[in-house]
Amino acid sequence: MNNIYLTMLIPAVVSVLGGLLAVFWNPSHHMRSLIQHFAAGVVLAALAVEVLPELGREHAPGWVLIGSFAFGGLVMYAMKLWSIRMELAAKTLSKSEQWNYGLILATFMDVSVDGFIIGAGFAAGANTGLVLALGLSVELLFLGLSLVSETVKGWRVAVITSLLAFVVLAGTFMGYFLLKGASVSSISAILAFGVAALLYLVTDELLIEAHEVEEKPSSTLWLFSGFLVFWSIQLFSA
Repeated sequence: MNNIYLTMLIPAVVSVLGGLLAVFWNPSHHMRSLIQHFAAGVVLAALAVEVLPELGREHAPGWVLIGSFAFGGLVMYAMKLWSIRMELAAKTLSKSEQWNYGLILATFMDVSVDGFIIGAGFAAGANTGLVLALGLSVELLFLGLSLVSETVKGWRVAVITSLLAFVVLAGTFMGYFLLKGASVSSISAILAFGVAALLYLVTDELLIEAHEVEEKPSSTLWLFSGFLVFWSIQLFSA
């Protein structure tokens, strides 16, 4: 049991490390694109090798999975529209006052959902929780880099990522304790919702941001490398 609690700390610790990394390292736009491709591959691997097979093993009713996935997609779409409105509102501020509130608030909401999904994974099984924790930790590690701007940098990024660490940890424990001992259908519904959320993370955040810069053909290899590295770890640790 103690090992599970320690494992739950991984995403929070990684988030803090990501903030410290952003303080001392400001990679080029091309390097950020490569990192985002790699992170997208890792998240896709987490879905393909653990979450979807886990849903198949649980044998939850099909309508529960379909409905939860559809609801997750609608929630992510609503969050997208809301974050766009926040970003447009932020652009009306002067440059000296401008913080990307839309991005920051959307990030906090994303991370809280991610934490709850990780907690649901641990409620489903230690291995599922570990895979989700490791997969999303890669995203959190470089999240601080994506928050860096002219007005949000240095210690501000470190503070924000530390708060994100608290949010993801709170979401993880909340998801675990609320769903621990819950029915198969309940846990499967949350995981199906999580599949939609993670697909949104890959297709509408990581890869779109990665494609904002001119790419080289080798960029695609980083996507497959992220998938392969995570899959290899899962295979050899099984």
